Amino acid sequence: MIPQDRHVPERLFLARHGQSSWNLEHRLQGQLDSRLTADGIAQARAMAEHLVTSGVTTICTSPLGRARTTAEIIADRLGADLIVVPDLAEIDHGDLAGMTWDEIDQNFPGAREERAANRYGWVFPGGESYAQARARARKALSSCGWASTGAPLLVSHEMIGRMLRAELRGLDAAAALSLRHPLGVVFEIAGGVERIL
Repeated sequence: MIPQDRHVPERLFLARHGQSSWNLEHRLQGQLDSRLTADGIAQARAMAEHLVTSGVTTICTSPLGRARTTAEIIADRLGADLIVVPDLAEIDHGDLAGMTWDEIDQNFPGAREERAANRYGWVFPGGESYAQARARARKALSSCGWASTGAPLLVSHEMIGRMLRAELRGLDAAAALSLRHPLGVVFEIAGGVERIL
């Protein structure tokens, strides 16, 4: 569980951005960006409907366009305040951002194997690791706690989302990396317990 000296909401909601064009192309996005697809916009609208009775009045969002657009759609439906939290940005994929794994295999031979050997500690060339991003996740949760009234919604990304959930649930690295966060799904996390809306 999270130490009580940090200002972290006891209850919050967590969403991943809607589907983007690079999700369809299986490209690593990291801190680069691609637009939401029509399905991604529909997913954002559906997530907003799931949250209508949640009482969310504050939405903290990653600054990246795909998350921010998702958050704006939800905020508009809920009438919620929108706050950009830079630490909610996706894990930095560095030199691999924008590539498919086939392209990575060509341009960075051995990278896939190195990553598989130490997925949590492996640093994307020119980027960061899950371990480094977990520290950002802690900061993001505290920032959102200070900025929000009641239970906030955090709109972020798949990989940093794993670290946010790991912090909230007190999970070790292996358990954190096993988490899945499909597109279009909202989690409610309260007292270290998680459920899908």
